[in-house]
Amino acid sequence: MPLTTTYWLEHAWLGTHAEPGVALDVTDGRITAVRTGADAPPPGAVVLRGFTIPGLANAHSHAFHRALRGTVQVGSGTFWTWREVMYAVAQRLTPDSYFALARAVYAEMALAGITSVGEFHYLHHAPGGTPYADPNAMGEALIAAAAEAGIRITLLDTAYLSSGFGQAPEPHQLRFSDGTAERWAERVSALKDRDGVRIGAAVHSVRAVPADQLATVARWADERRTPLHVHLSEQTAENEACLAAHGRTPTRLLADHGVLGPRTTGVHNTHMTDADIALIGSTGTGTCMCPTTERDLADGIGPAVALQRAGSPLSLGSDSHAVIDLLEEARAMELDERLRSRTRGHWTAAALLRAATADGHAALGWDDAGRLEPGALADFTTIALDSVRTAGPQPRLAAETAVFAASAADVRHTVVGGRQVVRDGQHATVPDVPRALADSIAALRG
Repeated sequence: MPLTTTYWLEHAWLGTHAEPGVALDVTDGRITAVRTGADAPPPGAVVLRGFTIPGLANAHSHAFHRALRGTVQVGSGTFWTWREVMYAVAQRLTPDSYFALARAVYAEMALAGITSVGEFHYLHHAPGGTPYADPNAMGEALIAAAAEAGIRITLLDTAYLSSGFGQAPEPHQLRFSDGTAERWAERVSALKDRDGVRIGAAVHSVRAVPADQLATVARWADERRTPLHVHLSEQTAENEACLAAHGRTPTRLLADHGVLGPRTTGVHNTHMTDADIALIGSTGTGTCMCPTTERDLADGIGPAVALQRAGSPLSLGSDSHAVIDLLEEARAMELDERLRSRTRGHWTAAALLRAATADGHAALGWDDAGRLEPGALADFTTIALDSVRTAGPQPRLAAETAVFAASAADVRHTVVGGRQVVRDGQHATVPDVPRALADSIAALRG
């Protein structure tokens, strides 16, 4: 007989409201029962005090960018100057050092209540572009790192073939490139789904994959019914170059080559025309907003309200990891829109939680996660309601408190597949996450 564990949740988010006294039964990594009205913990139950929500989904991550935190905040510049610092760090990574760094980064995510990550992975080969003995050594290092940190991963293996429209990769980009989309597809096909792992695809951007090779990537993802992500209209310079090269916007170019659709997510979608927004919405293409990175890089505020109204599901990501805090990403999406529009209340706390949980998981191919209901994966996180940030409001306002006041520092427990990955703010398998981060980043300093 499979073993059943009961979790007693002092307060739980059931999709529409905060419910006091909820007992969850978990068997074989899935929720098998949700019982309300449990005023006291049942005998033998694991007690989670605070506000328990479905696990958070970080739909867009570049794990190695965590090594840039602090460094790229010195001085001024643009996305393009930031990118040069990023390239320098990328050149120093090996499968072993990337495993160490990613393990620490994913453990930091677990401490922040993140139970699934979408890793937008384009660092494939050795410096100079020579494949490793295992051509997927870097991707496998990320998969192993997520497993040790205790979170799920969707490895969005990324096609990155050119430095710009009609331009070959620059020397520091050679390790990103497989040469052609066909060779990319051959390499990535050796990667397989497994427990806690989904293999997805990504087009780095329209500038990094020639137009005549976009369909190859889209077809690979479509045949496997796997997520397909793409950096889209993050920069006005990319839009202008695409118009010059192809006479159409990046969104139109992707649509013309079969990239858009309900399993596709455009990351950022910042600088879009009304026609672009309508096209994204009509195809059911998702939008992943990364507000903390978009503001850190001075990229701009994307039209998230218009995109969602057009039919684009919203998800959230921490991207360059200026911070790792999905509550902050959710809050920032609303607050940035308030600054842009000078009006309040574009999304309720419930809508923002949905973007951070169910819709984020769906964007990563985990359709059975992001909900506290029978049959769902037993992935959930508990936020303290008694910290200096969260104390005071009535428990019925726990969702509003979590989204608009709490931070990653208020996460007390993280459960993935019914297993406690974080208990009382302590990671179960990476005992000193700050030290692991410091050591793995120090090892990359030139």
